[in-house]
Amino acid sequence: MKKAVLITPAVGAAAVFLATKHKFISRVVLGNLPQYSPAALTLNPASSLYGKYIVFLGSSITYGAGAFGKSFVDDLEASDGLIADKLAITGTTLAGPEPSSYVSRLQNFHPKAAADAFVCQLSTNDGRAGKPVGTITEAGATEFDTTTTIGAIEAIIARVKQDWDCPILFYTCVRKPEADYENLIAALYQLQAKYGFAILDLKHDQALASATSQLPFAMLDDAHPTQQGYLKLWTPIFRAQLSELLMRK
Repeated sequence: MKKAVLITPAVGAAAVFLATKHKFISRVVLGNLPQYSPAALTLNPASSLYGKYIVFLGSSITYGAGAFGKSFVDDLEASDGLIADKLAITGTTLAGPEPSSYVSRLQNFHPKAAADAFVCQLSTNDGRAGKPVGTITEAGATEFDTTTTIGAIEAIIARVKQDWDCPILFYTCVRKPEADYENLIAALYQLQAKYGFAILDLKHDQALASATSQLPFAMLDDAHPTQQGYLKLWTPIFRAQLSELLMRK
């Protein structure tokens, strides 16, 4: 009897662990079934995005970390004939001198042609990595402190405007509430007033949140969609947003 009593807590802990893992594995498997893969999509040559060249800069959401490296970018290539450069590395920050940072990657990126549009993910990683937020520069500034998140964003915008002069879209990420990220989103809207780029605010999209709650395998966790989540929810939003963005060009 004594032995059974001693084993019980360990068995209970193991059961909870296995149940948690099972839920995670279910999302991995059922959220990434073959029918949700970009390879299963049919190309629509009549799409307004067909043949458009768009550069996507981001981290795990743009990459597709919860979807075996396939995101809305890959869906749009397969279904709409979009030509994409997907500059996405999981876990990276907008700011910083690291070669993997957004600002460093874009600085070292040299496309063969001018982009029709530019899309940038507003990273949730900067706050957790301890990157300072920084301040918005005065109008006409050409030097930016890229060790700060706002400075990096301004440097990215300046590069895109100078080299490609194309429409710019920043999008926010779905995630559990974080004060640092909310403050960064507020700063992004202030930058929008200065530079006139578009914002796709998925963080505060109640329709997306409601639709996500109806699809239990749409998200791997609080931040990362599965292939099902991209295909059913995120890709249509980006298709509509990019189509509208290119109409303004």
